[in-house]
Amino acid sequence: MGLSGIARRLPGLWYRQRLAVALLPLLPLSWLFQLIVGVRRGLYRYAALPSYCLPVPVIVIGNLTVGGSGKTPLVLWLVDRLRELGWRPGIISRGYGGAAAGAQAVTIDADAAVAGDEPLLLVRRSGVPVFVGRDRVAAGQALLTAHPGCNVIVSDDGLQHYRLQRSVEIAVFDGRGAGNSRLLPAGPLREPLRRLSAATAVVWNAIPPAQIAKQPEFVALSVPQFAMRLLGQSFISLHDAGRCCRAEDLRGRRLYAMAGIGDPSRFFAQLEALGLEFEPHPFPDHHVYRATDLAFADDGVLLMTEKDAVKCAALVSREAWVLPVDAQIIEAPDGTSLLDTILEKLHGRTLA
Repeated sequence: MGLSGIARRLPGLWYRQRLAVALLPLLPLSWLFQLIVGVRRGLYRYAALPSYCLPVPVIVIGNLTVGGSGKTPLVLWLVDRLRELGWRPGIISRGYGGAAAGAQAVTIDADAAVAGDEPLLLVRRSGVPVFVGRDRVAAGQALLTAHPGCNVIVSDDGLQHYRLQRSVEIAVFDGRGAGNSRLLPAGPLREPLRRLSAATAVVWNAIPPAQIAKQPEFVALSVPQFAMRLLGQSFISLHDAGRCCRAEDLRGRRLYAMAGIGDPSRFFAQLEALGLEFEPHPFPDHHVYRATDLAFADDGVLLMTEKDAVKCAALVSREAWVLPVDAQIIEAPDGTSLLDTILEKLHGRTLA
């Protein structure tokens, strides 16, 4: 098995509660990675490496695990809530998977191969300025220069981008949790779980509130934890955003579902909850599609996520439908809301 085959197999091994035997040879590399991560964080904490404070508060929505966990819908939810309260937010992102050089604005007609799939989705859905750049400080500065009225920045990912100081940190997990709780490459973690003690809140995507307290690694966590679910009922035509249909309009037809997100099974489960029967086709997160990748659906109807849609419109000529989703955040058992938790930090402006 080549390196690419090993890399594809790793997530299936990571997300087991116990360390898989096949991962034991990777433990020394995992320990080395943990040492490097700890030293790097310490260098920023004690100002041996410089970090920068933008003139507006920054909210970072990221994760400790590799791959997607539902950050983008949460970013859209938060931007909408902030706008309702009179804030003027902007969004920054690394633009993972894109080829953008330096910090630059993302437009609604941008090429996903340049801007990245998630930033393109964000600018089309949010209605606020979106800038991308490997250096989040430069991206934030460019956004504020172009849009001086912006008074809060939401960073899609960047929990480990310590050059950028932040007022709020939200860590997102999905139903897979922390897997075996090991750091890369023996596990899915970018940082140890104790890193969460510095976060403002933890958000669980696709985990019922009653199940949160049963996550063994998180029972003793002192930061607020919230449940999030993604709601989607109506499909939009891939080729005509003005055309919509419901799940019942698709039942009984030959359906193929594709998903190139962190955990494709989340999308497939959502379609099943809508009562649809389909043939699933998972792809890696941020997959760069070619027409040949989609040949399986030549005799039927294709269903896909919004994230896939921004990359596939030019590749698909047959009937295809996109399922937009919206995040819903559930209050904590004690009545605490995520939005109030964030606003409390914003008003305090405690930068880290």
